[in-house]
Amino acid sequence: MKNLDWANLTFSYTKTNYNVRCYYRNGKWGEIEITSDEYLNMHMAAGCLHYGQEGFEGLKAYRGKDGKVRLFRAVDNAERLQQTARGLLMPEVPTELFMEMAKKVVLLNQEFIPPYETGATLYLRPLLIGTGAQVGVGPADEYCFLIFVTPVGPYFKGGFSCNPYVITRQWDRAAPLGTGRYKVGGNYAASLQASKFAHEHGYAAEFYVDAKEKKYMDECGAANFFGIKDNTYITPKSSSILPSITNRSLMQVAEDLGMKVERRPVPEEELSTFEEAGACGTAAVISPISYIDDLDNDHRYVFSKDGKPGPWSEKLYNTLRGIQYGTVEDKHGWTTVVIE
Repeated sequence: MKNLDWANLTFSYTKTNYNVRCYYRNGKWGEIEITSDEYLNMHMAAGCLHYGQEGFEGLKAYRGKDGKVRLFRAVDNAERLQQTARGLLMPEVPTELFMEMAKKVVLLNQEFIPPYETGATLYLRPLLIGTGAQVGVGPADEYCFLIFVTPVGPYFKGGFSCNPYVITRQWDRAAPLGTGRYKVGGNYAASLQASKFAHEHGYAAEFYVDAKEKKYMDECGAANFFGIKDNTYITPKSSSILPSITNRSLMQVAEDLGMKVERRPVPEEELSTFEEAGACGTAAVISPISYIDDLDNDHRYVFSKDGKPGPWSEKLYNTLRGIQYGTVEDKHGWTTVVIE
């Protein structure tokens, strides 16, 4: 195992030994290639550079208390990338190929898998890009699918702790019938201005309302949102929200724990009725929200008066993390053991 300061890793890139690649040419996927090269040799007219034919995923490998290394819901990541590929007219990466490459890249870099209970994990970044030269607007004729890995610490400083958010009506992340439901780089580029504003004003991340009416809660930063009240887990429903695998998992865990689950439009004024609220995604799992500021209306929605996560957020977080690390029964078959 690498001699890294595991407990103090940030959510950033660290060079590892290998990445895996596969190319789509002449209408079919080729053989898996293993390389230690961190760079791509690409045509200057590549479709991904000019017309944004690009999609990616994020998932993690966890070293459990029992020493086993598990991937969490990797098949769901493969299926979500296929959805992105369909939306951007790219060839779909077969689930079998996705899984073979994900397992292979973990095995090739197992010395970078953080030890159990260090707060760090091995992050996998699958990437699908159009590499064929394309000057006219249209889909490329060649593609590259690759997966690289890097050990990461918590997404937010302090890990599982409350963070403040701010509503940013002056920016939209995605249009209702646009690419919001696909995991593409353009959505994140569109969020940079709002994110910069939030950080400069002392918030952990920005919060978007719907682009059409500006009155329903959409996504917070690069994560899905949930609120809790009356023993119910409530999360927004919108055509511009990325379908988070973590959020889907939390909805199931909530039901398992005896909560009701509602996925529906959430008007801003309903925020005042929530007992707890949080952002959720692969990187942070759950980031409990201390408060959300609406600067336009000089109003603050408070979810934690003492700055601590609420009881349901804590229970949901611990249960899902337990499944990922193998200390809680995986009754839904979400994990894939890569290393016994």
